[in-house]
Amino acid sequence: MTLRHLAVVMPAYNEAEGIRDFIDEIRDSLSPVVDRVTFHIADDRSTDGTATVFDDVEDVAVEVQPLNRGHGPTALAAYRAGLAVEPDVLVHVDGDGQFHGRDFPRLLAALDAESADVVHGVRDGRTDPWYRKVLTGAVGLVIALAAGRRIPDVNTPLRAYRTPALRALVEATPPDASVPHVHFSLAEARAGFTVRYLRVDSIPRRGASATGTMWGRGSTVALPPKRLRLFVRTALVEAWELSLRPSAPLRNIHRPETVAR
Repeated sequence: MTLRHLAVVMPAYNEAEGIRDFIDEIRDSLSPVVDRVTFHIADDRSTDGTATVFDDVEDVAVEVQPLNRGHGPTALAAYRAGLAVEPDVLVHVDGDGQFHGRDFPRLLAALDAESADVVHGVRDGRTDPWYRKVLTGAVGLVIALAAGRRIPDVNTPLRAYRTPALRALVEATPPDASVPHVHFSLAEARAGFTVRYLRVDSIPRRGASATGTMWGRGSTVALPPKRLRLFVRTALVEAWELSLRPSAPLRNIHRPETVAR
């Protein structure tokens, strides 16, 4: 599969230590299978200079967000920036670099070979704190009940989308949504999107600073931080309002006819 144009989008917060090497690795891995790749970073008001790391790099565009709003709204801002350049395919990944660049061509190959609308990277060997793994599992159970089938790694940040499929999801999701990937995963299942799942290695965050990453870091923390506990409450209410209740607006997403191949 050789693409005319691939957009890679990233939300980022305080990732100056590792994000440039991560993008260089992705670019090198994709160059044999993509005619043109562009990178679009939504910076969530970083305090470490993340926004200036790419001042001298032509294929990387950085948009500093007007406010620090957290992962979900920043991911949606990154998606919108990528869609604006009208690529053939768009790949989302978090700026903390917890994946290998070599897995990006595998995503594209699966998208092509399976004639899929989206490919999810299902994380193996996650090094996140235990409570984040438990949270992912609990959310996955709720979404499986709502979707009528299990969705592996329901909140994975590594996804490859065909542009029409992604546009339908982004346009239906409020820009301040806290857990857009949970909404996307459920909507894809309900609307009959062709979804494929690809197992990928999850590696530790790139960069040693404790101020990086939107979610908190380290696997030795004994209890969920207060910020995460508050976030979970907000996300549960949002999931009910936007995706789970009988009249939820995201129940109305339809698979675009132009996605069919």
